Amino acid sequence: MSFEITILGSSSATPIYQRHPTAQVLQVQERFFLVDCGEGTLIQLNRYRIKFHRINQIFISHLHGDHYLGLMGLLSTMHLQGRTVPLQLFGPKELWEIIEIQLKYSQTTLRYPIDFHPTDPATPAVIYSDETVKVSTIILSHRIPCTGFLFEEQPRLRKIDKDKLHGLDFAAEQYQLLKEGKDLVLSDGRVMFNKDLTQDPPPPRRYAFCSDTIYDERLIDCVNSVDLLYHESTFLEELSWRAAETFHSTARQAATIAKKANVKRLIIGHFSARYKNLYPMLDEAKEVFENTTLALEGDRFSID
Repeated sequence: MSFEITILGSSSATPIYQRHPTAQVLQVQERFFLVDCGEGTLIQLNRYRIKFHRINQIFISHLHGDHYLGLMGLLSTMHLQGRTVPLQLFGPKELWEIIEIQLKYSQTTLRYPIDFHPTDPATPAVIYSDETVKVSTIILSHRIPCTGFLFEEQPRLRKIDKDKLHGLDFAAEQYQLLKEGKDLVLSDGRVMFNKDLTQDPPPPRRYAFCSDTIYDERLIDCVNSVDLLYHESTFLEELSWRAAETFHSTARQAATIAKKANVKRLIIGHFSARYKNLYPMLDEAKEVFENTTLALEGDRFSID
């Protein structure tokens, strides 16, 4: 079952060098989640053949333009192409005012409802949950209120060893109960212990998206041991003073968080327009945390 992140944009502030501002799509099994929606996101969705009408949840980290200016274009195109399925939108409370005023002055009434959920930039919380995934906010330290997002797969059912069921007489409805961890009661009253008939499911997969933030060790507990961490790395360490001034991080700082949090893999992104060649940033991060990858557009990262 899939758990895959596609990078749509990895630039900070402005599109440059064929890099677009921040946007990602997370696919968990058959569900698609859009995380941030910088300028050009709709173009990128089309480029990488992601059917944006399958996106039913959008998460916006904060209200700097490079993280949400593509949103109205996407919402409008969904409307023009006849979407009627409700859309859930999560983001700063002021985002709804921005959407309403644009709809008002374009005299547009969307064909589909938007279920808007304001995020709290001060208190972490579970903001979305279904049978497949749970999403929580991560409080980040940026120049304006900003949240990251932790995507956690819901626990999967146990795996049944069908060979061990051969010849046993039991009611059909107990098959599902076995998957849920219940013991098996045979028709003659005997009890077969679940642990003897099933295997533990794989552990739930976890992805943490840490958008714009200064180096902040409070993140360590929030992203501890995740399978995959995205952490912004706007600058090289030689410009750490500029990172601090603008409430951003360096590649080395992102790698330090990954190492201290014992994550399995790190993706760095949100690169400053001053860097055409990104590999010095990768080299700098790898000096601290070897299992680091650049967020290059079109790249897909799977958690097995």
